[in-house]
Amino acid sequence: MTLGTGDKILETQSVAKHFVTKAGFFGSGSVVRAVNDVSLAIKRGETFSIVGESGCGKSTLARLLVRLLQPTGGSVLYDGNDISTLSEAEIRRLRKDLQFIFQDPFSSLNPRMTVGSIIEEPMKVHTRLLKTERRRNVAKLLEKVGLRPDVANRYPHEFSGGQRQRIGIARALASEPKVVIGDEPVSALDVSVQAQVINLLEDLKDEFNFTLVLIAHDLAVIRHMSDRIAVMYLGEVVELAGNDALYDRPLHPYTQALMRAIPIPSPHGRTMDVDLTGDVPSPLNPPSGCRFHTRCPHASEQCAREKPHLTDVGDGRQIACFHWQSIAETFQKPPSEPAKSAAAEQRFALFRERSQHNKAANPQAPSPVQPQRRTENA
Repeated sequence: MTLGTGDKILETQSVAKHFVTKAGFFGSGSVVRAVNDVSLAIKRGETFSIVGESGCGKSTLARLLVRLLQPTGGSVLYDGNDISTLSEAEIRRLRKDLQFIFQDPFSSLNPRMTVGSIIEEPMKVHTRLLKTERRRNVAKLLEKVGLRPDVANRYPHEFSGGQRQRIGIARALASEPKVVIGDEPVSALDVSVQAQVINLLEDLKDEFNFTLVLIAHDLAVIRHMSDRIAVMYLGEVVELAGNDALYDRPLHPYTQALMRAIPIPSPHGRTMDVDLTGDVPSPLNPPSGCRFHTRCPHASEQCAREKPHLTDVGDGRQIACFHWQSIAETFQKPPSEPAKSAAAEQRFALFRERSQHNKAANPQAPSPVQPQRRTENA
């Protein structure tokens, strides 16, 4: 599938990011290839997810998309314009349209600023609103994310982890961005809070009409809200497909392994039958050829010699594997998977129905999320 220029809002063209480690006592520094030759096109208005194991480069790629990091090679395009060569002043103006939700909801908030000042700051930089208008917008944003407006005078340490993440989301929306990138926005939260934040992001995306890019390793979260998914391994994209296509029929052996690793909350569910051998190679010395061949049960001599490139195989799907056609049918979807998905959908539906019912019954009722003088992840 080829996207028209008007359909793309963010695009990477062979983008790479390499970090040079400090020199040791006996030699020079080494090069960590965190992101290597990644080309993606993100469509306007979609929810695009990037998944993979820890250390695969997905968070580095997210920071490249908003120029929090300068790429080593390649380019990043926003609305068709290359942002990888912009000056600091031009990047500052770009921040209005590209906003970031950080993984750690505590360290991303300035502990010396009140919540109101944190959310108001983007408005000071990117708008010409008067002080009274800014304060009014802060109160509205706090309500949108499920917090009382009167918490604006409190400090981040007075809130729990879930509440701090809501504050981070409100700050990201303060400049009315066109793209919001969430770097594992729920991974640091309790499971009981994750569904609330996920539903909040979905509702806000529909209301504010922005493009959402999610970084995650939790495939259950991605399954619930993504339109398209890119799977990364050791700094490279190995498969890209639509949500349903990827989960119904994963083609790359690494994607198949990730699917098999999804736990089933049932004593009769499947076990961890992941067909992987060995450990994840070091990015300091990645394998030759296909980076996954050292752990792949289907690897051949060709995989060790040659590097497979991300290739369009039809129906909007791309895959980097020489033998995907012969191994595509080896993935057997576990019989317990539909039940798990149905249970998850029911759980999210019940939460949303309860929230809508409470709001309809008493629209003036205060938010159930209250500030707490503690720092647990609740």
